[in-house]
Amino acid sequence: MHKMISGFNNVSIAVKDMGNGSPIIFLHGWPLNNEMFEYQYNYLLEKGHRVIGIDLRGYGNSELGVESYGYDAFADDVKAVIEELQLSDAVLVGFSMGGAAAVRYMARHEGYGISKLVLLGAAAPRFTQGPDYPYGMEKSGVDELIEQAKMDRPQMVTEFGAKLFNKQPSDAYADWVAGLAFKASSYGTILSAIALRDEDLTKDLTKISVSTLIGHGKEDQVCPFEFAEEMDKLIPESTLKSFEESGHGIFHDQPKELNTALHDFIHM
Repeated sequence: MHKMISGFNNVSIAVKDMGNGSPIIFLHGWPLNNEMFEYQYNYLLEKGHRVIGIDLRGYGNSELGVESYGYDAFADDVKAVIEELQLSDAVLVGFSMGGAAAVRYMARHEGYGISKLVLLGAAAPRFTQGPDYPYGMEKSGVDELIEQAKMDRPQMVTEFGAKLFNKQPSDAYADWVAGLAFKASSYGTILSAIALRDEDLTKDLTKISVSTLIGHGKEDQVCPFEFAEEMDKLIPESTLKSFEESGHGIFHDQPKELNTALHDFIHM
């Protein structure tokens, strides 16, 4: 069932709500939407779970809301969804930028409604390099992505998509992923890249109070594996699982292993 829920500043947030049982909330990566998780949805629905996919503002079927944008707004939108659907004891799953949004949610709203957290290829503690943090892209590299998004977004999406996977996807799969990205608003894509470039989640990670699974591709070229090691140090109760054959897109490179890891962690 598709629902539109009023998020922060009354921006309409699109939510896919399917199945029954214990709820699992999914937050997608940049510049995709919740449909990127369809192979996880299929598996978990078959196992009797309720899956809830949120399109972050400016992505998929959600409105943009340019007045306030960034991790705080994402977190407040997630809070609105959890309240509207009256969710409790939910598992929150965030991939890449969605992982960053999940971390901010846990810190900003003290984990309201969430009993477990899963961070997959998360863009945390920082997406870009800084003092005492030599990992990830340089800020100038993100600036180039932003400029390319302003001038030739299809080319930017195609080039970024090529970095997602360690295993070569079929042409059809690559086209499908690009199609998810093309559905995003152009300006939302740019505003998100600015948030990725500038925001820091180091302090947020220390405030996470639930059991957390950190899943990360060993061959990740977007959010290097060092991100996962840093998160593991900062989150009080975390387990780090490396996906040895995966790049950033674990959902493509090792989907069976990812689904099993999610199921096992949920039922621990």
